[in-house]
Amino acid sequence: MKRRKFLKTTAMAGIASAVYPKNLFSANERLQIGIIGTGLRGQWNIKLLLDRPDVDIPVICDIDQRMIEMAMRLFSKAGRPKPRVYDNGPEDYQNMLNKESLDAVNIATPWEWHHPMSVLAMNNNMHVGVEVPAALTIDDCWDLVNTSEKTKKLCMIMENVNYRRDIMAILNMVRQGIFGELIHCQGGYQHDLRHVKFNDGDGPYGGGVEFGKNAFSEARWRTQHSVDKNADLYPTHGLGPISPMLEINRGNRMLHLSSTSTQSRGLSKYIIDNGGVDHPNASVKFKLGDVVTTLIKCVNGQTIVLSHDTNSPRPYSLNFRVQGTKGLWMKDSKSIYIEGVSPKSHKWEADEMYLKKYDHPLWKRFSEAKSTLSDSGHGGMDFFIIRAFVESVKGNQKPVIDVYDAVSMSCIIPLSEMSIKQNSASIKIPDFTRGKWKTNKSIFGLNDNY
Repeated sequence: MKRRKFLKTTAMAGIASAVYPKNLFSANERLQIGIIGTGLRGQWNIKLLLDRPDVDIPVICDIDQRMIEMAMRLFSKAGRPKPRVYDNGPEDYQNMLNKESLDAVNIATPWEWHHPMSVLAMNNNMHVGVEVPAALTIDDCWDLVNTSEKTKKLCMIMENVNYRRDIMAILNMVRQGIFGELIHCQGGYQHDLRHVKFNDGDGPYGGGVEFGKNAFSEARWRTQHSVDKNADLYPTHGLGPISPMLEINRGNRMLHLSSTSTQSRGLSKYIIDNGGVDHPNASVKFKLGDVVTTLIKCVNGQTIVLSHDTNSPRPYSLNFRVQGTKGLWMKDSKSIYIEGVSPKSHKWEADEMYLKKYDHPLWKRFSEAKSTLSDSGHGGMDFFIIRAFVESVKGNQKPVIDVYDAVSMSCIIPLSEMSIKQNSASIKIPDFTRGKWKTNKSIFGLNDNY
């Protein structure tokens, strides 16, 4: 989401169905959902939740008074009662989760807080919708799984790119066999974030590398990960959307990975180019390689390539490629080739006609009924992910992105770091489902209800 656009527009399928009983809420009842993290992402989630007549937000939590004030204006604009506020330091979320009676929480905080907040919420009988990634270590991934299974509470990662319109059209084509049997997929996070990592905020690596006042500095926390880790730091946007295409955790699973990285140059160069060789951050050593590439092998034979590239001057790209025995789709070139269908042998054709023909029923349904869908965050994707979370908490549907999906996406971070440290060694990927992947059934994107 473009920050300027935001400011302008706003100023467990894998778990047995018995875990989430149907019809927990009547049509007249309203879910009580708390918010932890009221930064720009949290504010966007607040707006979408306040748009729903079946949701109340009685309480919010943050440590940044500027963000809290902006969030409060959203309640006033929506004509909703202002929530109680927990803002007494970084640990005050514990008081909120221990004291409040909530159906669910939405967590939109810096990454390292996602796991402890999710676990405490589930242990306090609350469902969880957590922004990406869900955890940063393998132990924390297992902790999320064990806690969700023990408490029977949903832990849903809010991976919104799963709901991107073109992605769901391609998923529709995959499910209809247009590409044949899938053999290879690619995805990634290729996004020039240098201006984000070095903006004018209060963070340790802000300090005027980029000039002008920006009160929303992700440099307060995000840049530190580039200092500390050489890994694929943001795998879910690439892996999340292709996981249902490959039936990950539902008849298929990832076996092992191998990661490698280039040298680290981009961030240091950016500091010197914009702040000079004498800038106090010019001597900071960054572990994160400019391009991190991860190769994954699946039990059914397919391969996956993930790319992470956030330190370089480049256009935005999630680098999607979906390839099967009958043809393939390449997002960056907006091209497709289907053997026996494409008009010219060995020649690409534009994907536009296919994306329209196989437009997912869910998008058709809501784009016709909701004229402002394109303004609902990330071109409409945020509307769908919030809707999926709310409907799962209400018990109207099984969770379409469950705790096993959350940790399968997130575990790439520590495993890729481990592989790079061991000279690109092959690292086994845990089976977080404990064998249930063999019998779990497909769910995401089957019809217009998800």
